[in-house]
This record gives sequence, C-alpha cells and structure tokens, in this order.
Amino acid sequence: MFDRRQVLKAGAAVAALSAAPAWARPAGPALNALFDSFFAEGLKMRPESATLLGFDKGANAALRSKLSDGSPAAQAAAKELTQSQLKRLAAVDVAALSPAEKVSYDVVLYTRKAAAAAQAFDFGGGRSPYVISQQDGAYQSTPNFLDTKHPIDTASDADAYLSRLAAFGKQLDDDTAQMKHDVAAGVVPPDFLIGKTLTQLTAMRVPAAQATVVTSIQRRAAAKGFDAHYGKDAARIYDERILPAIDRQIAAVKSVQGKATHHAGVWKLKQGDAFYRMALEGSTTTRLSPEEVHQFGLDQAKAIGDRITQLMDKAGVPAGPLGQRLAGLYKLPGQVYPNTDDGKAQAIAYCNGRLDAIRGRLPQVFKRMPPYKFEVRRVPKEIEAGAASAYSQGPAIDGSRPGLVYFNLHDSAEWPKFMLATVVYHEGLPGHQFEGGLALSNTSLPLIRKSIGFSGCAEGWALYAEQVAAELGMYDGDPFGEIGYLKEALFRAHRCIIDTGLHHFKWSREKAIALFVDGQGEAPGFADREIDRYCASPGQACSYKLGHSSIVKLRDRAKAAQGDKFDIKEFHEAVLANGRLPLEILEQLVGNWIGKA
Repeated sequence: MFDRRQVLKAGAAVAALSAAPAWARPAGPALNALFDSFFAEGLKMRPESATLLGFDKGANAALRSKLSDGSPAAQAAAKELTQSQLKRLAAVDVAALSPAEKVSYDVVLYTRKAAAAAQAFDFGGGRSPYVISQQDGAYQSTPNFLDTKHPIDTASDADAYLSRLAAFGKQLDDDTAQMKHDVAAGVVPPDFLIGKTLTQLTAMRVPAAQATVVTSIQRRAAAKGFDAHYGKDAARIYDERILPAIDRQIAAVKSVQGKATHHAGVWKLKQGDAFYRMALEGSTTTRLSPEEVHQFGLDQAKAIGDRITQLMDKAGVPAGPLGQRLAGLYKLPGQVYPNTDDGKAQAIAYCNGRLDAIRGRLPQVFKRMPPYKFEVRRVPKEIEAGAASAYSQGPAIDGSRPGLVYFNLHDSAEWPKFMLATVVYHEGLPGHQFEGGLALSNTSLPLIRKSIGFSGCAEGWALYAEQVAAELGMYDGDPFGEIGYLKEALFRAHRCIIDTGLHHFKWSREKAIALFVDGQGEAPGFADREIDRYCASPGQACSYKLGHSSIVKLRDRAKAAQGDKFDIKEFHEAVLANGRLPLEILEQLVGNWIGKA
C-alpha cells in the first residue's frame, strides 16, 4: 500500500475517514485516531487502494477519479510522510497502551521502519529494483485495474474512469522517467526481463478500438444506457495521451537493451547486497541471512522429496530421478486440459468446484468464517506472458466485490489437474482469501491493520492452508492430488534455494531454471516465468516456506505443551485473531497463548 512509486502528498487525513462504515471503525482513544490518520494518508497516496477496499465513496469520492503519482516530487513526499509517521509513533506513550493496542502499535511501527528501509534506496520501487519489468509498471497494472476494479454503475463513475484514463498517460511517463534515472545509476534489468517487458508493451500498443482501457468503458457504459460519448472520449484520450506515452516507454526500454547483461541477481548492483538483505527481511519478516535461508531450503527440499518418493513408489510411478518421475505425471490421461479457451474454461470450473468442496469442511477446524464471496478466474490474456502463475486479490471490505483467485493459463500443460486443487486451497480457502477475509472483517482491528499484509505470515499461512486441506481429507482417494500437494511444498523449498542462489550466490538464470525443470519436473515455460519473477522481486519467494515452517513449529510446540487439551480450532484462532503480523510478532503472541493455555 505504501509503494514509493504510488504516492500523493498527504493532507486533511482524518476527514477522509468519515466515509468509513461504523462497523469498520473500532472505538478507541488517541492511538486509533493516529492509525485512522495513517490509513487516510495511505488512501491519498494510492487512490487505487480506496477503490480496491471500497473506500472511494462519500468524503473520499474524489479518489475514484485519481491514480497514484510516481513523480519525483511524490516520491520525496512519500519519504517525508514515512519520517513524519515514525515521529508521531515515537511520541506515543507505549507504557499506557492496552495489550491489543500494543500489538497494533508494534505492527504499524514495523511497517513504517520497513518502508523507511526500502526508501533508503534511490531506485526501483519498494522491494523491486526495477520500476518497469515484465511484472512491474503501470503499463501492466493500470489497464487491468480500470477494467476489473473500477466500477461503472453511474455516470459519475464513468466520468471518474475517464479522469483516471487521462492520468494513466502520466503514470506511464513517470515510470519511464524513473527507469531512465535508475539506468543512469547503473540499475538495469537483465536482458531477458527487458525482452519480456518489450513483448508485453508491444502487445498492448493497439488501436483504440482494440485497447482494453477503451473497450471496457465503451461496453460497460453502453450496458448502463449511458451516452455513447464515453467510448468516443476514451478513444480520444487513448490516442492523444496513452499511445504516445506507450511509444515513449517502448523507445526508452529499447534504448536500455544495449546496456543490459545476462546477470540475473541484484548482486550486480552497486548496493546489491544491502538491497537484497533489505528485501529478504522485508518480505520474510525474519532476520535470517541469505546463507541460512539457502541451507533451510536445501534441508526442506530433501525431506519433502523423500516423502514424495515414498508416495510415488506406493502409487506405482515408474522409478527414476525425482524430477523425471514428477514430469511423468503430466502425461497421465485426463491430467491436462485442452489448450483452448474452452479447455481453460473447464479448468477454471474445476477450480471453482474445489473451492466449493472445501468450504463446507472448514468449520471442522476453524471457529470463524469470512463473510465474503470468493471465486476463481483466468488471468487476462494480455498479461499472461509475464504474470505470476497464480495469485489472489482480496475482496472489498464492504463485500461489494468478491475475493478473486487468478490462474495463469497461458499454456494449459503447465497446470495439470493434479496441481490445481492445492493452489485453490493456497490462494482461496483456507488460504489467502480465508485469512485475508478474516482480517478485513475483524471489527477489533484498526482500518490500517486490515489493509496491510506481510508476505512471511500471509504466504506462510497459505502454504499451511494446503497442509490443512490435506488433513481435512481433500486428497482422500486421490494419490496424485496428494503428490501434487507435496510437489507444491517442494516448489516452495526450492524457491528458498533459488532466490538466494540468484541474488546472493550469483547463480545464472539457466541454473535456476534447471532446478525447477530437473528437480521437480516443471514445464520449461512455467519455470521460465517463475525465475523471472524472482529476478524482479528479490526475497519474496523465500517467504512461503519460512512462514509455513514458523506456523508448523508453533503448532508442534502447542501440542507438546497442551497434550490432550490441544484444540486445533483454538490454535488457528490464536494464529489468526490478531490479523496479519510480522512473523516475529506472530511467534511472540502465539507463544504467549501457549504459555497461558
């Protein structure tokens, strides 16, 4: 939410909170007022968040017509705001806080310190070293946001869409200017990322009649019976502002190709080692060194690989190297959906069926259920080439938009049936959408706590959710589905090895891809996209297995301490009751619960 590229200078913060529904605003004294001001400042910095969370209404209605600002002035304002918030937090009398307030204080303070650490580097965006890549930049995020997240229910919504469309051109130019600044400082993406970025930029450079940002408002405004001028105005803005900005960005990215090397990791940058340690700590919320994370990954991969081997022996899978045996599962009859739009629709329908199937079993192990709707969708075709293999987007706080799980079905062969279910449980229920939905609907949390997250905790929980699904019997009678579940765990262990390998131990991209293809039988295209993701987002890939291990260790500790009194529902409540947390705070709180239980 506090991305340095997406900043507007804050002002009149508390007034914006008048739009918040009463149920979403916990009662409380000065600390809650301070957190409310931080939340409002965050909405002003990133108006897209106001729309995503459903807060672009009432006193915040003006935010619906704005996009985030990536100009140098806005970035300077972001740094000033972070320091201002740190000073305001330092003025709080911590000794006078209640236990719940102290938790929120510690969490918010953690985010502000992490933001300051990222802002200390004068390049890229947050924990990504490259402002424009195959997965970063307004060119690929804003069109999807406008098409799928910006509502068009009234004429004023359509007017706001046009305002945002006009601002999209400036976003593109701001990104281009930042990239030029970074390149001058020696921060150049590797050649393979530049190649994919150009492929996607070129693909989106189409006539107005074919542009998603034009056809979206044209289609939706017509469905509401609005005047035809909206489509015409969108086409004019596209031709006058968007296309020229796209051309300028394409030219700028092309001009960098001659300066790019094939080195994959951030170790090549002047501040590469410090940047990686910042990104690793910020994503995992641990203080482990790259060497420790690498060894952890090796140990976990060995243990999980042994379990998979035992299951494959039992299932009669032909003997051979582990990766070769896993790759053979892709060739089993009925495992791969046709690589057509109809086949991909079948895959999405199967995923939604798995989501429905597990929903009824969750009360066996959880005390609460999130009050939102959830569904699985296909990643938009225009961003398939560089988008993540699967990801999740939370619902609006007021429930006006469901939580969404996206699958990248660029090639159906990369998503055999035996792999789909466990990813549904990870991204959907009881994974991201479950824990995120509980956090969003938790009336005891300040608004700012509902809107922030920590990869170590969130991804660790989502990987743990895959384990919970197995424990609930979702793979009973499906031995290949169970192998797929463990294959995903192996995948996360390999991520720890690969991410640290790329950015600390100076691995080549080819060596990293080979571990996925040879070590776990991944399709080359899938491995290719995954490795490129880690190159653009250092550290984040390590958060899954580290977070999972932290939660499992806490559960084992609780079982040992409580014996027959251990209740899985109570344990899950202890993990989830305080919302999203850095792992070190989660471990402290659950440790306290174990001691008192």
